[in-house]
Amino acid sequence: MISQELNDTITRVGPGTAAGEVLRRYWQPAALVDELAGERPVVPVTLLGERLVLFRDNDGNLGLIGRHCPHRGADLCFGRREDNGLRCPFHGWHFDRNGQCVEQPGEPEGSEMYKQIKTVSYPVEERNGIVFAYMGPGEPPSFPNFDCFRAPDTHVFAFKGLWQCNWLQALEVGIDPAHASFLHRFLEDEDPKDSYGKQFRDSAGETNIPMTQLLRDYPRPEIRVEETDFGMKLTALRHMENGMTHVRVTNQIFPEAICIPMSREMTITQWHVPIDDENCYWYSMFTSFAKPVNKDLMREQRLKEHTLPDYAPLKNKSNNYNFDPAEQATQTYTGMGLDINVHDQWAVESMGTIQDRTQEHLGKTDVGIIKFRRMLREAIRNLADAEETALPMRNGVDVSRIFGPLSNDAITDTADWEAASQRADAERRAACPWDATV
Repeated sequence: MISQELNDTITRVGPGTAAGEVLRRYWQPAALVDELAGERPVVPVTLLGERLVLFRDNDGNLGLIGRHCPHRGADLCFGRREDNGLRCPFHGWHFDRNGQCVEQPGEPEGSEMYKQIKTVSYPVEERNGIVFAYMGPGEPPSFPNFDCFRAPDTHVFAFKGLWQCNWLQALEVGIDPAHASFLHRFLEDEDPKDSYGKQFRDSAGETNIPMTQLLRDYPRPEIRVEETDFGMKLTALRHMENGMTHVRVTNQIFPEAICIPMSREMTITQWHVPIDDENCYWYSMFTSFAKPVNKDLMREQRLKEHTLPDYAPLKNKSNNYNFDPAEQATQTYTGMGLDINVHDQWAVESMGTIQDRTQEHLGKTDVGIIKFRRMLREAIRNLADAEETALPMRNGVDVSRIFGPLSNDAITDTADWEAASQRADAERRAACPWDATV
């Protein structure tokens, strides 16, 4: 249990809030590049409680500026895209991609009032299908050399989905290795050969054992957590018969991302990005090592579960996530279908829009969650003390030397589990057509 005051401190992210100031020191996914496709590349963005508009100007450059015209508050998402900027249809005030007003056509001839008018604007960068924004003070930090950023576009697929809950509980489901044996339990195993694009459907390690069977048969993992330059590494050890152990390595990338194995071929790097205090998007970059990603198939699979343009899931609170008691009795632990994203969505949304942590009771398997909350609280204290350079990846570490991170599954002799996990990762990287060396 924690106090209500502390729960508010670590969950609320609007301008001036403690956790919000920490998140603003890092690049945040703002939109998918796919959302800017079409004749009019202008999309509304609400990020960390701020209402913004993202657009591509006539030269193809991106701008992210305040959504409401500084004149009288009209919505610039309906602005005229012209003259390398957005022009408000209300009175014709024109803004460039840096938020600077460059023209006020209705004002008296010779007026230079426009020079004093500027709306908020933030730096943006495109990386493998996602537009990232930096909303903090000073110069934006460099991007780490993670696999999802190093890989060529052919080997990365990006997607997102809406969850109606606070960002922190969305993140915490991803640093909880124990839940996979229950929330994602399949009572019938699918053929791993049909696993492409689906999480927890591959074979475990280099065996023919379906991951769904292994997670079901070994529900009590030993979980080890260690701090890293980028956040923390979580290792879940499921000790099997005959002196063998299944090793699953996942990672928390500070402040609100995870990197986890999807299959032997792919990893998922996923951010849990606050829209506001009570809603968030997950943004995922699926990174393939040896083979290019089948983006059409990956997109088709996910669009069957989401509506556009808001990427809202078809299964949600309003239809009880399509819960089927007959399915729960015979096929899945949840009775909510085979898409594990729906399982996670139900778990985090069912807690309430902001989980009441004054009533929770953490156990030993929650070691990753406990560790992360301590890291977040420490970052909040450091910012309050003007010690920004103490934050992870803002502390003088050369982020260009932060590679990976290692995220994989392996089955090996229990005495050799750590070395075996590293060997499995090295073998995968050695066969990679792009530079995946670490």
